[in-house]
Amino acid sequence: MPTDRPGDESGDGSGDELAELRARLSAIEAQEARLAEQLATGPGRRPPRHRVRSFAAALLIALACVLTPLSALALWARSEISDTDRYLATMAPLARDPRIKTAVTDRVTAEVMKKLPLDSLLDGLAPDDKPKLGALLGGIGQALDSGLGGFVHTQVERIVDSDAFVALWTDVNRDAHAAVEKLVTGRGGGAVEVRDDTVLLDLAPVIARVKSALVDQGLPLASRIPEVHTSYPLVRSDALPEVRTVLRVLDLAGLWVPVLAGACALGGALLATRRRRAVAATALGMAGGALLLGVGLSVFRAVYLDRLPADVDQAAAQAVYDALVRYLRSAVRVVVTLGPLVALGAWVIGGGRWARTVRSGWRAGLGAVRRVAGRAGLRLGPVGRFVHRWKAPLGWLAVALAALAFVLWSRPTVLVTLCLALGLVAVLAVLELLDEPGRAERPEGGVRVSA
Repeated sequence: MPTDRPGDESGDGSGDELAELRARLSAIEAQEARLAEQLATGPGRRPPRHRVRSFAAALLIALACVLTPLSALALWARSEISDTDRYLATMAPLARDPRIKTAVTDRVTAEVMKKLPLDSLLDGLAPDDKPKLGALLGGIGQALDSGLGGFVHTQVERIVDSDAFVALWTDVNRDAHAAVEKLVTGRGGGAVEVRDDTVLLDLAPVIARVKSALVDQGLPLASRIPEVHTSYPLVRSDALPEVRTVLRVLDLAGLWVPVLAGACALGGALLATRRRRAVAATALGMAGGALLLGVGLSVFRAVYLDRLPADVDQAAAQAVYDALVRYLRSAVRVVVTLGPLVALGAWVIGGGRWARTVRSGWRAGLGAVRRVAGRAGLRLGPVGRFVHRWKAPLGWLAVALAALAFVLWSRPTVLVTLCLALGLVAVLAVLELLDEPGRAERPEGGVRVSA
């Protein structure tokens, strides 16, 4: 007689039940094997493959943080050297800075007084009259120099305070767009030159304008002043050769440094096993790198001013330094602002308890507004169903457009960054308000079922 064995099929369907039991047993055994493997590797330990990925991600993120300040310096050096408009925008405010106007007035006045040919007052006199007038001039020479110096200083001050000086300052810098280029290369001619450890600005056009003004004000003697090329120290530092070398390297690097920093940040985030945490860490790390650059600029400013020679106007030197690094400091503030915003966004979309609480509160608040609007007669219809279906892609599209607007903005500031962030939040809020599922997704009571 045939004996019944587990696996034989019978007409009452016991074979199907045995097959189902065997499948469940296999699943249980597989789960036990996975648990045994996890116990073998130890609690909290990752497989070797994950450890390699995590190390590579951490290395790329660290490189991105280190390259962030270098990227800001490279972009600043390249824009100041190759972009005339950016250079003029950097130097233009100095024409109205009281510290620069005072320093230029004093320098031009002293140079004009040196070149005024007072001895030519004796020309055209009879030989017998020259000794008498010479003795008279010698007796009142100090008073004459003081009175004439005051007159010249007043005329120079009027020119420096006028719009003509602003235009002249701009023309000089446009015609001789070389200040930063010479700081980097040490080559070129024009209104700016580099001598040893000093960047010098030639004030000859200003003196020429002063000569014309003095003649117009009744001092024809000024017309005999020869062409004067006096130099105003724009930047002076013992470390100028080293700074010039560093800036030259950054200028040659150009856009490659920020591109490399962005690639490292992206690669580190993609390789990380916990990507949201990696994005937050990268954003905060890059903001920290930018913050270190800002601190370095302030420290270097203090050291630079402390080491200036005694004959250099400290106030004017402060004005020049602050003007040269103004856009660099602005970039630092933007990165320091953007980093925490990106980290906050990565945290909000995470799976933590507090993040889920924030998202639940966000949806509940906007859902309450939507229900109030619905009771007031607002019906979204096809729009609500469309947004409900495509809300996630539309949200990511809004994020991409905000990021693109930030990248393409010529000179983003902290205000621009905050406005873009608030605009993105407003768009996401509108999408949440317009999110209305169709009738098939609602129970009879009208309460929403789908998420």
